Amino acid sequence: MRWTLHTDGGPRRVNHAAACVGDKIFSFGGYCSTEEYRDWEPISVHVLDTSIFKWAPVEYNKTSAPFQRYGHSCIAYGEKIYMWGGRNDTVACDTVYCFDTKKLEWSTPPVTGMIPYGKDGHASCRIKNRMYIFGGFDYLTDQYTNNIHCLNLDTMEWSFVYAKGTPPVARDFHTALPYGERMYIFGGRGDFDRPLNAENEVYCDKVYYLDTQTETWVAVEAKGIKPNGRRSHSGWIYNDFMYIFGGYNEKTKTHYNDVFRFSLKGNYWEPVKIRGTPPCKRRRQVCILYNDKIYLFGGTSPIKNPPITKPDENSDDDENKKLLDNNDLHILDYMPTLKVLCINYVLDNKMDTTCLPRDILTDIKIMTQPNRISRPINQTG
Repeated sequence: MRWTLHTDGGPRRVNHAAACVGDKIFSFGGYCSTEEYRDWEPISVHVLDTSIFKWAPVEYNKTSAPFQRYGHSCIAYGEKIYMWGGRNDTVACDTVYCFDTKKLEWSTPPVTGMIPYGKDGHASCRIKNRMYIFGGFDYLTDQYTNNIHCLNLDTMEWSFVYAKGTPPVARDFHTALPYGERMYIFGGRGDFDRPLNAENEVYCDKVYYLDTQTETWVAVEAKGIKPNGRRSHSGWIYNDFMYIFGGYNEKTKTHYNDVFRFSLKGNYWEPVKIRGTPPCKRRRQVCILYNDKIYLFGGTSPIKNPPITKPDENSDDDENKKLLDNNDLHILDYMPTLKVLCINYVLDNKMDTTCLPRDILTDIKIMTQPNRISRPINQTG
């Protein structure tokens, strides 16, 4: 396992959503503090070609397209991607949108059943032909939730899951990952008190899973060295382990770029040491697993030397000036080839490449050439 690639110039986004269809990764929407954000414009779509590690904007038919948003989620089912939730600066959305990756068209399939209220910061995953949604912040009731909603992707019928057992506390910006018939939940931000107050935020470090067959919550008795509670991290499952990367804890003002894994068979945590140069500390990024590789892109990182602000400046603006939205792509390779390892050695040691064969030089160019979606910005934003 090794961090093998880092390029810049991709979509500069935070709280975006993405899914993989074939060898392409499609990224939808998200927020960027350095670009003008228009609430009602059609959502931006970018596609990553995993064979050459390059992003391109998707020019799609704007008919029935959703509005720009952040804090949404999406899952792939066949050649289509289903997106739900999220919000712009005005309103949260409760409409199901479907993106056809072959026709490059959006549609709003008619749905029935118990439609959930619009929310953001929820997490979703697909188990067989069903999209499960857990948690998130409900703007109609102005509170965190711990409800489970299920969308049958064949019949497009919503149902509310009345699960047995003790559920995780209400939260947002957690992860929900499918493993067999189970949906595993980790992390997120909750608040036991009213009104909402950052000082009362709760960052859960427990592992829960929903058995979707029996519709029962199970609190896992986890052993080992567990990660600190956090929100806006990323998670994925690989070879019977649940991995998490990065995230943020407001209580300790800590951003992370660590990697932990949880054994889904042994119920234990352990930190993972990975060779190569890791991504910088961040939150709100996306991680997608494809062909033994994790594609990590976007997110927000703290600026090393933020500008000095005046005491009378608005606190939210002051906080934003301490953060930088990322436009980079990193790859974590579980099974790097000998060629990739050799190229990493050449690049890490800044060796002379003039004598290398043309095909190797082409591979080096592919692995190092930046994208052209966004431009660099300086550390003061």
